Amino acid sequence: MSKSETVKVGQVPGRYKKFLEKHPDVARAYNALGDAAQAAGPLDAKTRALAKLGIAIGMQHEGAVHSHTRKAIEAGAKPDEVRHVALLAVTTLGFPRMMAARGWIEDVLAL
Repeated sequence: MSKSETVKVGQVPGRYKKFLEKHPDVARAYNALGDAAQAAGPLDAKTRALAKLGIAIGMQHEGAVHSHTRKAIEAGAKPDEVRHVALLAVTTLGFPRMMAARGWIEDVLAL
């Protein structure tokens, strides 16, 4: 997210909303692919949401960590479970990156 686009952490970015309006067919196809991937295996919704949060943390993508933190909470994850996902990154990504991810998670949990 650019500094010129000010978005509260709990909101869907305007850039994404504009994409949905401008390219509804692409958005539907993307969402259908995501739905198919979600349904393709045995993981429950909360586990899938926590796994996707871990992937976002590994990418070190602040916006994705915000989004997947919200989605994990909506799927029934407790705040401490979400925090634990970030903590698990310490041995793979290192302390500074884990701390950054924890900060992005706290951005959402503080709302």
